[in-house]
Amino acid sequence: MSSHDLLLTGGRVIDPSQDLDTIADVAFVGGKVVAVGPNLPRDGVADVRDVSGKLVTPGLIDLHTHVYWGGTSIGVDPTDYARRCGTTTMIDAGTAGAGNFAGFRAHVIEPCEARVLAYLNVSFAGIFAFSDTVMVGESEDVRMLHPRACLHVANLNKDLLVGIKVRVGARASGAMGYAPLDIAIEVAEEADLPVMCHLDWPPPSRRDVVTRLRAGDVLTHCFRPFPAAPARGDGRVREEILEARERGVLFDIGHGMGSFGFATAEAMLDAGFLPDAISSDVHSLSIKGPAYDQLVTLSKFLHLGMSVKDIIAATTSGPARAIRRPDLGTLKPGRIGDATVLEISDAPVSFTDSLGETRNGNKSFVLSGVVIGGKWWHDAA
Repeated sequence: MSSHDLLLTGGRVIDPSQDLDTIADVAFVGGKVVAVGPNLPRDGVADVRDVSGKLVTPGLIDLHTHVYWGGTSIGVDPTDYARRCGTTTMIDAGTAGAGNFAGFRAHVIEPCEARVLAYLNVSFAGIFAFSDTVMVGESEDVRMLHPRACLHVANLNKDLLVGIKVRVGARASGAMGYAPLDIAIEVAEEADLPVMCHLDWPPPSRRDVVTRLRAGDVLTHCFRPFPAAPARGDGRVREEILEARERGVLFDIGHGMGSFGFATAEAMLDAGFLPDAISSDVHSLSIKGPAYDQLVTLSKFLHLGMSVKDIIAATTSGPARAIRRPDLGTLKPGRIGDATVLEISDAPVSFTDSLGETRNGNKSFVLSGVVIGGKWWHDAA
């Protein structure tokens, strides 16, 4: 066996892709998972790690990040972020557009040891003016929307791109309303890719946006507070949201600065409407709070009573389905050898949503270690 072989022993393996929740060992050879089971042989294994009392999950996927660090004001460093919260795969949610994706690829994505995949912004410049001092919506000006340029870059980068991103709402598209979404869908259809759609304040209305989305498209910020919340004040899930799920639209949290409310989340979970993906929407502002990172975002759902297995599904197999990558978010033998090792802390903790509402809890996810490509990559301790 090679010197890079790794065996994780005695952990609680939670892999929703295989309906697994059991005490087991996980073995890696040649960058892939080769076995999951009790008492796997240790002879000749170069690196044996005892993870008893900890959770072993497929490598965490954060479906909504902004990691074009250094090239945009919104971006954070993906390596620092992965070491902070155990995300072995980060999906950049449209930080770059056709005009600057080559730089994102060459200077950030390719050098990063953790995996970075991306949605390409339908706006030519991507999210070019997002900070605490300057804020300009990249979809406000029709001159920024060049579907042919977007399609060209999408076709050139199919190995890294998982879809087309568009931001609409009063703050992102202004008087353009839902027109940028229609353009994004046209590009996505031509490129055979899904769309991830951001909706902030109306206009456009929630109904105008959601009814346009197709099976496999993603509505991010799906548990946002009023306005454009998915549930009414009395807790009932709105009809257009239920209809969208029925036809295969996927729902992603995308916490960020302004897009997650405890009251909305409680209404949706009480109605049995679980998110398909839980993501942080980490960027240069939200990393300072209230989202902070993926583990804090996941911990909020632990506090809200969502089961550990459902939470792990929403950051492994759920986002893997959204990006059409069944080789990720799983510990099935033969698949990519990424894993995240977590603990559940029992210490008091406080959580804050996008409206500033604070909840006190006593459980949170804490990172213990990260496996990338079958190698122990980072020890949080």
